[in-house]
Formats: sequence, structure tokens, C-alpha cells
Amino acid sequence: MGCSLSGLNSLYDAVNGGGDVWINENRFRIVRQLGEGGFAFVFLVKEIISDASSGDGLAKKVKDPAHLSADGTYAMKKILIQNKEQLELVREEIRVSSLFNHPNLLPLLDHAIISVKDGQEGGWKHEAFLLFPVHLDGTLLDNATSMKAKKETFSTTDVLQIFRQLCDGLKHMHSLDPPYAHNDVKPGNVLLTRRKGQPPLAILMDFGSARPSRKQIRSRQEALQLQEWTSEHCSAPFRAPELWDCPSHTDIDERTDIWSLGCTLYAIMYGVSPFEYALGESGGSLQLAIMNAQVKWPNAGPKASYPEALHQFVTWMLQPQPAVRPSIDAIIIHVDKLIAKFTK
Repeated sequence: MGCSLSGLNSLYDAVNGGGDVWINENRFRIVRQLGEGGFAFVFLVKEIISDASSGDGLAKKVKDPAHLSADGTYAMKKILIQNKEQLELVREEIRVSSLFNHPNLLPLLDHAIISVKDGQEGGWKHEAFLLFPVHLDGTLLDNATSMKAKKETFSTTDVLQIFRQLCDGLKHMHSLDPPYAHNDVKPGNVLLTRRKGQPPLAILMDFGSARPSRKQIRSRQEALQLQEWTSEHCSAPFRAPELWDCPSHTDIDERTDIWSLGCTLYAIMYGVSPFEYALGESGGSLQLAIMNAQVKWPNAGPKASYPEALHQFVTWMLQPQPAVRPSIDAIIIHVDKLIAKFTK
């Protein structure tokens, strides 16, 4: 969990304007910052293998050689940890990420949590460094934003193929013992890589909210605790109705992800959650629109050209009662039928 002592100064200097970062025994050079949000920063880094090292570098640590970069570049996420609660959340994200091994789930390649001196208060704080494969084409949200500006949309084939890959990744999570829910499936957590002559590669990322999916709620207090947790960890436009208004006696399972998946399929087609679109059309309460499964469809322009079968597919996933919402296995069977029907 720690960083080699020889790298601590480099590690600190790099993120404060220097050049190199050490994550355990491996050294990386910061190329540029890719993004930031909250207390996290994402950098493009390049592995530096010195003559004095064994020459293998990260290759010795990574279980699947397919995750190694041909040119030595990776994405490094730096998290500024403010308190013990945040430290435990980061440790949990690292633990949960290590459970998954699937081509449509972003793998954690290495990590380090270090203590750094707080110059203002004189105490110690923590910083975490997480290393991932890099996908420079951005997220599904990034792509939707740029495509909207160009008045472009994904083809029906690409919509279905991107969605099919997300289903594959979620099936892996839902099939574990115990099953895990991602809890924050949305376009901003889907990385896309454009491929010539093929549909984009889609990879689900950010397992900071992933938890065992099955919970027995047996009191009003437990219901309120769940609502409070989801309000902090599950993005509102993609959050299932039972997480907005949780009954005092109910069983929660991985079908909360199915709701988010339905919202994400809508967003692959139209750029936003169906409930963001509904509010943009008529205003009102996001929670009320979600509780009523109030879905509206664009009825003009090129965005109206998707087959009705895709609209029905979304509606099937967006059933307010989780007991009648389909499982990931049923969704995969159906999407494969749609791919066979609409792929030419």
C-alpha cells in the first residue's frame, strides 16, 4: 500500500510542478494533466525504466499482459485525502477494484497511499495514487458533448454494441459471490476508444461506489441511511426510484444498476438521461419524474431516427418496481436479438 522511500520526494515534487512520480518500485514521468474533479486529479504518465532496474518495471506486477501499454503511457489518478473517512473510502475502492477482471471493466494496475506533511497545520495527511490503462478518447459523456456540438449521433449499430459491452462488464460484477452493484452507471463513467472499422470499445470505470448489491431493509432508519448513502454516491439523473424513496421493509438488489443502465442507453442515443430530457421539456422535479418513470422521446430531427424497438427496450429497464425489472442476463439475451436484427 505504500510508496518506496526513495520516491517520496520525487512523488511530492512531481505533482507540485516537478517531473517524476514513484508508485511503489516503478517510476513514471508526468506528461500532462487530463482532468480533475473534487479532490482528484488525473494525469497522463509515461513509465521510465532505468538501466539500473531489472528492466521489467510494471510488467512484473500486472497480471494480464493485455493491460500493459505498448508505449509505456498510463493514466494516474491522484486523490487528496482530507480525513479518515475519505481514507477508508479510497482503501475500499482499491479493494473492490481488485475483485474484478473483465475486458469491459477498467483494471487497477497499481496503487500507493502515502503520508505527506501538512505545511499549514504541521500534521500529516494522505495522498493516494492509482494507476490505470489510459483511454485518450474520453468518456461517453465527453463524446456525447462533442457529437452534439457537431449535430452527430451514434449509429444504431454503435449504440447497441456500446451498450452490449456495458452489459458484459456489469454481468461480471453481478455474477460475483456476493454480487456487486456498480451504483453509479452513467455516461461519465464509461470510457470509449474509437476503433477504425469497428464499434467503439466501451469500458466501465470508477468503482468508488461499488458495493455488495443485496441489502435487507427492515426499518425506517435503515431506509433513510440507504437514501443518505445513495444521495452521496449515486448520480441523481441515473438513480433508481427505490434509492430515492426506500420502503421501510424491502430487499434491494443489483437491479438498481439495471435502472441506471436503461438511463445510460437513452443517453447513448440522446446525450442525456431521460429524466434530464423530460425536465428540459416541461420542468418540474427530477425525483418526481423518476418516481413516475416519466420518459419522453425526441420527436423531431435526426435524433428521432432510432428504431422503436430501442425505445421499448429502454422502457423495459425503466420499470419503477424493481421486482419486475429484468436481470442483466435477460437484457443480454434481448440486446443480442436487437443486434442481430439491426446490424447489417
